[in-house]
Amino acid sequence: MRIATWNINSLRLRMPMLGKIVKELEPDVVCLQEIKVEDALFPADDVRKLGFEHMLFRGMKSYNGVAILSRVPLVEMKKRQWCGKDDCRHLAAKLPDGTEVHNFYVPAGGDIPDPIENEKFAHKLAFIEEMAEWFGSKRQAKRVLVGDLNIAPLENDVWSHKQLLKIVSHTPAEVGGLNKIMTVHKWIDAVREIIPPEELLYSWWSYRNRTWPGSDRGRRLDHIWITPALKGKLRDASVFREARGWEKPSDHVPVTIDLDI
Repeated sequence: MRIATWNINSLRLRMPMLGKIVKELEPDVVCLQEIKVEDALFPADDVRKLGFEHMLFRGMKSYNGVAILSRVPLVEMKKRQWCGKDDCRHLAAKLPDGTEVHNFYVPAGGDIPDPIENEKFAHKLAFIEEMAEWFGSKRQAKRVLVGDLNIAPLENDVWSHKQLLKIVSHTPAEVGGLNKIMTVHKWIDAVREIIPPEELLYSWWSYRNRTWPGSDRGRRLDHIWITPALKGKLRDASVFREARGWEKPSDHVPVTIDLDI
């Protein structure tokens, strides 16, 4: 089974690009973030034409929103608000074999890495702390966590570790929070299991970079994690960076893993 995650940055705007990505990657499950569409306007018919008969979504007008598209049946899990906000940043479902898929869109955090000066950054830190508490309370099971986590944790997940230590997405506070989530639930970074941490690896490039790949100043903000119960079933992982160079791209590219389930 191939599971893909992609911050599409507007589903209706990039439906043609989604079709192209589905043709190229042939995923069985696609988890989307920033779909930016209310539930009543979700393009379900267009999604079915791509081969996904099963879909779950939580959307809102113009902002945020997550969706899980699948070729196999899904059972939606209980919805949850994070930080007391119903801002459509998480959706979870069970696959036929019982594997849970959790699709997250973590707040970006604004530009100033100070929770006192910047309420957006405070929200981000609170969000990841709540994720750690929640997963820390769960028993081990077959789980996959995917999404735009808006944090690049490793030195080779950013174009310059030293220069980005004070830039939101790579600060010690954020990285520490993300590592806490991983530790309390024994999450495994599935992509880095296949692509060694010594290799530079990015999934996001700013729109300010007018040429592609230009200076290649990217960050790995999009992740797929698995629990230990699935480690032996991991077969492959990839980042489809070519999509960033397509016409009218998202600033993120799809990330995939292959599991023998």
